[in-house]
Amino acid sequence: MKITSAEFVVSNSDVAKCPKSGLPEYAFIGRSNVGKSSLINMLTGRKSLAKTSGKPGKTQLINHFLINKNWHLVDLPGYGYARVSKTAKKTFQKFITEYFSKRLQMVCAFVLVDIRHKPQNIDLDFMQWLGENGIPFCIIFTKADKLKPMAIEKHVEDYKTILLETWEDMPNYFITSSSKSIGKDDVLHYIDELNNSVNT
Repeated sequence: MKITSAEFVVSNSDVAKCPKSGLPEYAFIGRSNVGKSSLINMLTGRKSLAKTSGKPGKTQLINHFLINKNWHLVDLPGYGYARVSKTAKKTFQKFITEYFSKRLQMVCAFVLVDIRHKPQNIDLDFMQWLGENGIPFCIIFTKADKLKPMAIEKHVEDYKTILLETWEDMPNYFITSSSKSIGKDDVLHYIDELNNSVNT
């Protein structure tokens, strides 16, 4: 898939105000500072479609972007903010869970994980929650340019070992680097395949 158009549609914290178009949606979510905005900009080929920031917790709303006029990319708030109040955290968690339970056009969630770190409980807990609620998801390992191939393989194997303790299969996953455009074609091809299966 080649992205020819990417435009911002709406930001809000009320799932009821999300677009009513019924177009397929792909949600991107991860811990703060995992490189989500950079990944979205890399995938869409736009330098500042999603706002990047050195401060964790920059995305605090549900952001919809219309891609190629036929699907939505959804930038969701991170889970596990370091620098926001407990009340704000609860609000974020509430509308994240509301988004996943109410947006029936959401085809797949992409859970972003920093490949440099060993498996984190907060990521594993979130994937467990998605699985228990029947929400389809894939894993996107980010910042792959920071590690050598053998280290990448080891970290992915660590995830597989833990996930296969409770899952029958390892979820689909992608290795990416926003700065080197690694994984872009793989992720977009996967979305294209899902779009085709949704529309048939």
